[in-house]
Amino acid sequence: MEPILDKARAGENALERLAGAIPGFKGYRERDLRRDADRQQREYLAGRLEANRKALDEVADQATRGGVLDAINDVETARKRLDRVAARLRYAARGYSGFFDAVKVDETVLGRLYQFDLSLLEGVEAVRTAAEAARAAGAAGMRSALPAVTAAVDALDARLNDRDAILRGIV
Repeated sequence: MEPILDKARAGENALERLAGAIPGFKGYRERDLRRDADRQQREYLAGRLEANRKALDEVADQATRGGVLDAINDVETARKRLDRVAARLRYAARGYSGFFDAVKVDETVLGRLYQFDLSLLEGVEAVRTAAEAARAAGAAGMRSALPAVTAAVDALDARLNDRDAILRGIV
């Protein structure tokens, strides 16, 4: 169910397994594993999201060669938003809470956060699909296909707001 987390648990060495037997330390280690697994998942998603820049670069080339220069602004808008959302995803909060914080981040919240980050793959795939459609549309149809790319990126950005709400204990 949690492939990255299971892989991290399986990769523990003998000393880490021994330390897990110490009362109180196991919970600390488990939370740290969850945070690391979540970070790896977000890194993967951000990489997949950034891979769509290549499709947008090709759309810009097609627009330049086809003389559809007014589409360049739309491509640049999509690229900037894509970069911003990828950075926001990559550098999102890891789920640490301070000693005096009103909302404590425990293993349950970290589990919900990890599951939420897994669900973000659908949004990343929607961006990929829209970027590929814009590339396939060519110079003639790219003006109508580019707003779908921007809309998919904006939808993913809105989902990241939900992630912040989970960390704050609102959702």
